[in-house]
Amino acid sequence: MYTPDLAPLAGSLMLSSLVAILPLLTIFVTLGVLRWKAHWAGLSALAVAGLVAAVVYGMPLDLVALSASQGFAFGLFPIMWIVLNAIWLYELTVRSGRFEDLRLVIDKISDDPRVQAIIIAFCFGGLLEALAGFGAPVAITGVMLMAVGFTAMRAATVVLIANTAPVAFGAIAIPIITAGNLTGIPYQHIGAIIGHQAPFLATVVPLFLVLLVDGRRGVRQLWPLALVVGLVFAISQYVSSNFISVELTDIIASLAGLGAAVLMLRVWTPVGGADALANMRHERETEQADAPQDATGGGAVATRTRPDTALTPGRVLMALFPYLLVILVFSASKLVPALNAFLASTDLTIHWPGLDGRVLTAAGEVSTSTVYTLQWLSSPGTLLLLTGIVVALVYRLSARDAVDVYVTNLVKMRWSILTVAAVLALAYVMNQSGQTITIGTWIAGTGAAFAFLSPILGWLGTAVTGSDTSANALFATLQQTAAEKAGLDPALLVAANTSGGVVGKMISPQNLTIAATAVGLVGQESAIFRRVIWWSLGMLVALCLLVGLQSNVLSWMIPAP
Repeated sequence: MYTPDLAPLAGSLMLSSLVAILPLLTIFVTLGVLRWKAHWAGLSALAVAGLVAAVVYGMPLDLVALSASQGFAFGLFPIMWIVLNAIWLYELTVRSGRFEDLRLVIDKISDDPRVQAIIIAFCFGGLLEALAGFGAPVAITGVMLMAVGFTAMRAATVVLIANTAPVAFGAIAIPIITAGNLTGIPYQHIGAIIGHQAPFLATVVPLFLVLLVDGRRGVRQLWPLALVVGLVFAISQYVSSNFISVELTDIIASLAGLGAAVLMLRVWTPVGGADALANMRHERETEQADAPQDATGGGAVATRTRPDTALTPGRVLMALFPYLLVILVFSASKLVPALNAFLASTDLTIHWPGLDGRVLTAAGEVSTSTVYTLQWLSSPGTLLLLTGIVVALVYRLSARDAVDVYVTNLVKMRWSILTVAAVLALAYVMNQSGQTITIGTWIAGTGAAFAFLSPILGWLGTAVTGSDTSANALFATLQQTAAEKAGLDPALLVAANTSGGVVGKMISPQNLTIAATAVGLVGQESAIFRRVIWWSLGMLVALCLLVGLQSNVLSWMIPAP
């Protein structure tokens, strides 16, 4: 039996925290400063975490190895299982030649790349986050932006930043429901408070995307559309989370934002679209010319072009078919109670051999994190696989073609798979040895000032695990306890944990690897990290200020239970 000691180093919580944070510093330094490839950064951080767990925390070596093996398995399934099948689905559309039609369909709405960033990355990405989550939105919208002409680096940066707004309510509000189950606070109340936090970010994210695509000129020319879409999305998030349904919040907000964009474009045409498109094409040509010959490029494994003829209704339907089917399948799996219950009943619960029952929490209770759930049928990855099979049949692709695309993708993604598995192994070692909770407890000991700092825990948890749900599993009860000791509103700080996780997802090595894999920048995760880290920190500071003010001056914003 292993019980974590929160302050194993000289009984000092501060010194112990400074040592416990070494694995995270290893990732940030190797990626952001030394510019190592992501899989080496992940493996190095895992080694540091194992060393700290064994030497400082006294965790037996066999438990360190078993914790790492459970995290490694979770990284493979369901995380990379989802990403692999999401990218395979896209590659099928390219192999069939139908993706060129989708590009033409999107161009019919607008060929302005700034508008396309809002529609694809923000609105459609938000819908995918609402239904699937776990990296699927980043993977799918990343390749979609590449297909309409974005450079790989710009596509990766745009989709990572766009993925902030919907994360808190993602996958049918699983992060919020998890927090409610752990704390005993009604999840509807937690969701209502988040509905008073996340919309502030949602309002400005489309403006950020326009700035990323076309600089300040783009913001001057496109701010009306960006602001309208952001406001409609934000207001819809607020209304749905407080008065309709926490679970349906992102679905309603994404569809409302998309509808607002389409309606506004019917009566208002932004200027400068041709210049932005020309700049994008020039940047894409330069990127392709500078790309090394052996690069594992983005785009398709095989491309079959279609004649540039007028779009017919049939071609439009076939171009949209895979994504309409994804929406249909995921909506049914989440929103039809009978189907949802059936899929959940197929999950297999595995008590991790050699680990389960031997690891306790810091409170002396048997840890539940040693139980691994194999969602062989209900996983979004399996649903994407089944969707891909249907798409291959409808597109009349041969079984040989479909399998060839799958195997080619699997080989191309081998280093990405290793990276994500290593990062999840790192997260499990840090969590089960007590390193993560040491850091959180130290930060939580700041008293009333903790209201300003509470989003940092969610940011940290999501940065480590790549999941807002996991960040809540780590820190929700800690936030609740710290709030009660400091005389603060526990529900506010639990909500702040979720909102903080929203802006930590873009710098998670897991999500960086997914984005890099989708657009063909495997090995360049460090470059993507350096582009998004300041956006993440800036939004985190804004959230800290908002939550701090909501705990006192702006307490009137917090809804009653």
